[in-house]
Amino acid sequence: MAKDGGADGGIVVVNPKPQKGLTSKVIDFVESMIVKFMYDPSQPHHYLSGNFAPVTEETPPTKSLTVIGHLPDCLNGEFVRVGPNPKFSPVAGYHWFDGDGMIHGLRIKDGKATYVSRFVRTSRLKQEEFFGGAKFMRLLLVENAVCRCLAWSHHFNVSGFDFLQVGDLKGLFGLLMVNMQMLRAKLKVLDISYGTSTGKFVLYAMLEKNAKLFSELKNCAPLINPLRCRTLFNPSRSFMAVVLLYSLLNVGTEVVIATAYLTNTALIYHHGKLLALSEADKPYAIKVLEDGDLQTLGMLDYDKRLQHSFTAHPKVDPYTGEMFTFGYSHTPPYITYRVISKDGFMHDPVPITISDPIMMHDFAITENYAIFMDLPLYFRPKEMVKENKMIFTFDATKKARFGVLPRYSKNEAQIRWFELPNCFIFHNANAWEEEDEVVLITCRLENFDLDMVNGPVKEKLENFTNELYEMRFNLKTGLASQKKLSAPAVDFPRVNESYTGRKQRYVYGTILDSIAKVAGVVKFDLHAEPEAGKTKLEVGGNVKGIFDLGPGRFGSEAVFVPREPGTSSEEDDGYLIFFVHDEKTG
Repeated sequence: MAKDGGADGGIVVVNPKPQKGLTSKVIDFVESMIVKFMYDPSQPHHYLSGNFAPVTEETPPTKSLTVIGHLPDCLNGEFVRVGPNPKFSPVAGYHWFDGDGMIHGLRIKDGKATYVSRFVRTSRLKQEEFFGGAKFMRLLLVENAVCRCLAWSHHFNVSGFDFLQVGDLKGLFGLLMVNMQMLRAKLKVLDISYGTSTGKFVLYAMLEKNAKLFSELKNCAPLINPLRCRTLFNPSRSFMAVVLLYSLLNVGTEVVIATAYLTNTALIYHHGKLLALSEADKPYAIKVLEDGDLQTLGMLDYDKRLQHSFTAHPKVDPYTGEMFTFGYSHTPPYITYRVISKDGFMHDPVPITISDPIMMHDFAITENYAIFMDLPLYFRPKEMVKENKMIFTFDATKKARFGVLPRYSKNEAQIRWFELPNCFIFHNANAWEEEDEVVLITCRLENFDLDMVNGPVKEKLENFTNELYEMRFNLKTGLASQKKLSAPAVDFPRVNESYTGRKQRYVYGTILDSIAKVAGVVKFDLHAEPEAGKTKLEVGGNVKGIFDLGPGRFGSEAVFVPREPGTSSEEDDGYLIFFVHDEKTG
């Protein structure tokens, strides 16, 4: 495993060594039988068609694009977005969050524009290219439920999440597919030496939580009677239980399965590196060349100091140059907090104690604090098997908890926890301090069901109340409060990042026409009061402007680029940049 350390902070050159041969072919055959008997091929892959159809080829730098109007002089750099774009067709199910990361870049210089698209060359992508087909489960931890998804050209998906290919992770079929990954890893068909992170999956623990199921599986030994499995399978499928039992016994009770290496969720620039991120594993470092082209340098492990997953939404303090991040896992510690200096040095981990494994897609910082969200979207493998649910289950009976920790703490001793009514949050806009209070501006969801993005692409939203909220945590009284700031449905909030962690006035959100389609951009003024009784987003009150993309046009979140860096000019003096896909013209 080659490494470029020192000043580069530990970039690992990724050169996996997968193995073809008889073992690989046998596993492929068994997997194909599982899919044949247990997967319904008539189920359409909605997130592989239309607006979401994959881009099969990379685009080298394409210069001198047609410019309608003009490009301002202050726009001199490269606008980059990343999203899921599977290079190979899935073996079975496919979820919106699955797919290899493809970066789309727009190089703007001297009033001219160059477009480029490149895959993030992860270990998984290189190994699947070696085999010529999909071999890994997409180990999505599922953060990015309403992650950043967009399709452009054919097509550009901006998204985010982690742990296990969500499209396959339901019921017994999910268990069997996990077993195939365990076999490939154990028998070295796949090379998992470039990180395991949240891909560590203890299948035995899942079965142990359901003793009756484990007992049924043991009774499926064909020398006893295959038909004894009738409570789990019909007789024609009983051999599947044998496959699961034998592979479980042969592989062992705790096995690390191949991590997704998705890097399809978000990008951030820190310490001279562009980082491609997903919640499942470590960042990948990308080099932006002078002509706008994009080159994957390798995986960043901060000189081996990073031994856990890395959020897709770290925060860079514009005043100190430091980056603040965290990882979450389904094994303790469930959350790990990190601080990275402006020079790229990762400080020691700070474990954060919570009661159960959760999905935590985002967090926030202020000048002096970090804010963690213990929200009730739980990792529940037992329910996945027993009740045929998604592996992450939302518990509507639990409170939403928010932890406020001094951001340079060496341990969690000083964390303060606050409770608010049940909700889930994917993306925060910003946070700051006001006297005794910490203020969080966020997009809040009620009664969230991750499975809502696992089926047909819904043309209109149903029961999807994603709204802008202000939350306040009083460090003196220990009380928390919240205030609704918008009608549904809005997400992917952005601000002028010169104000990250400091009080700011304007928020730019996306208007969601369906769960996965961005129909427009809305500008909020936090100094104005929201109009009461609104059931949809309209100009008035704190809504200062709406930009509708038009019929059949869908886009990404809008990134604010200030005309002048820093905070010396007006906060909203700048430009919003985003990609748009026209479904009519392709």
